Amino acid sequence: MQKKLVVSAVTLCLLLGTSAAFAQHEGHEGEGGRPAAKSAARPAPAPARSAQSYGGVYHGGIQHTVTGPNGVHPSGVPQHVGQVRSGFVQSRAGNWDQEHRNWAQRGGYVGYRIPDRRFHDYFGPSHFFRIAHLPIVYVGGFPRFQYDGYWVTFMDPWPESWNPLWYENDDVYLDWTDGGYYLYSRAHPGIGMAVTVAF
Repeated sequence: MQKKLVVSAVTLCLLLGTSAAFAQHEGHEGEGGRPAAKSAARPAPAPARSAQSYGGVYHGGIQHTVTGPNGVHPSGVPQHVGQVRSGFVQSRAGNWDQEHRNWAQRGGYVGYRIPDRRFHDYFGPSHFFRIAHLPIVYVGGFPRFQYDGYWVTFMDPWPESWNPLWYENDDVYLDWTDGGYYLYSRAHPGIGMAVTVAF
């Protein structure tokens, strides 16, 4: 008898706990037909960000981050300075004029297209950033970094005339030009490296 009572009590607790959690999760009515109460707690406002380090505008999910212990970015992407520098050195052009191809020469851009409203709010010449502050990986020998939730992959090598640490020091931006995405450095106006964008 006592065993049945314990099993029944445990079963009842499990059922009540599950249905209460379901009602809270789904926003169903609570006891007595009243709507389930929602938490009134609001997240703390984000701290003010320097316009200089964020290209004049804060870009949604983009945050300047410093690597944690052992040189690992919070995203889990290794960010050892030596790895990043080695990867950028390998993706440098030997002769930019011969190695660079625009999107027309590549047969046209066929990658993901950022919605126009989002593009105008977070991309273009007035929304610059520095690549070194973002998660970086290497795909096919070319750098790939994450910006505003999108992965941006270089299709071109970078010009050999640029400073070897341009990705750390130059303010860059993404723009849609002549039917495709290009990465531009504000220090080198008019030179666009073809990139693809993936969500």
